Amino acid sequence: MKYSVVLQKSEEGYAVSCPGLPGCWSEGATEEDALQNVKLAIAEYVKAAWELVPDGERHEVEVP
Repeated sequence: MKYSVVLQKSEEGYAVSCPGLPGCWSEGATEEDALQNVKLAIAEYVKAAWELVPDGERHEVEVP
């Protein structure tokens, strides 16, 4: 899956958020660190979201 993220320089390094997943964000000392960290945050976010609906039937759709 692909998610759009927003990367912003901060005093500590870089902050990165995923607008499509409210509250999903991370940070890093470098752009590369921040982007790698947000990948992990996105994976954990999606995993937690699926755990909230354990009885639901899972389907995947592709959005261009």
